[in-house]
Amino acid sequence: MEFTNADAERRWSDLLTVLDGTVVGLDFDGTLAPIVDDPTSAGIHPDAHEALATLAPHVAGVAIITGRPAEQVIGLGDLDALADRLAAAGTELFLFGQYGNERWRGGHREIDTPEPPEGLREFVDALPDLLEEKDADGAFVEEKGLAVAVHTRRLAEPEAAFERLLDPLTALAEEHDLGVEPGRNVVEVRAPGVHKGMAVAEIAQRLGARGFLFAGDDLGDVEAMKQLDVLAEDGLRVLKVASASPEQQALVALADVVVKGPDGVVDLLTRLAHDAAER
Repeated sequence: MEFTNADAERRWSDLLTVLDGTVVGLDFDGTLAPIVDDPTSAGIHPDAHEALATLAPHVAGVAIITGRPAEQVIGLGDLDALADRLAAAGTELFLFGQYGNERWRGGHREIDTPEPPEGLREFVDALPDLLEEKDADGAFVEEKGLAVAVHTRRLAEPEAAFERLLDPLTALAEEHDLGVEPGRNVVEVRAPGVHKGMAVAEIAQRLGARGFLFAGDDLGDVEAMKQLDVLAEDGLRVLKVASASPEQQALVALADVVVKGPDGVVDLLTRLAHDAAER
């Protein structure tokens, strides 16, 4: 765990003073789970449940805020079991899927989800021709219900394919009034105007948070980090954590703490619980 600036260690200490009123917000892929070639096999870190269950008695709530569909994350993260463990410690688990379009929580285990955005079906129908034209017809197209993700990770030169596809995918999305979220060798297309920062603001208000820790790894987490700055202006104690990788360094400049992938995130959660118990 590396503090990135002179104030970061103080922010860690400040967060501990309000930990019982703090929300722990976490991205899933690249933060709680490793990035893998097949996104349907990205299981949660084997020690994540234990780390969160140990931390749970000390915090106001735990929120997983992800671009994935909620149903996928419930399965990949075994969130029913995690929700039970957190509830036994007096803390509720919240899940915001598809950047906050979907909601699920330990106390209400049904997924609340809107209708897919207009234009998404037409976008999907046009994808095969675009991918063939850009010599990327082997890209994995993941249909998420409310969004579509085009993954280049399985291609021979994933970074080059990503760069080749980003502009034409953006143009096609705009034709159908859809928004684009680039990530680590993936371009996601979805309804515009919804982002993780909105989920951060919602859960902070719902729980009356006095502190907020958020950990993420990719461009989709930037808005969550920015929302923590807004919360700090309102007097909350905040800590921004980057789960860093060689593929994506965008969050490092925004973060107070940098850790090495999901292993580092789990270690940070474990240390936070230890420091809380020592107070």
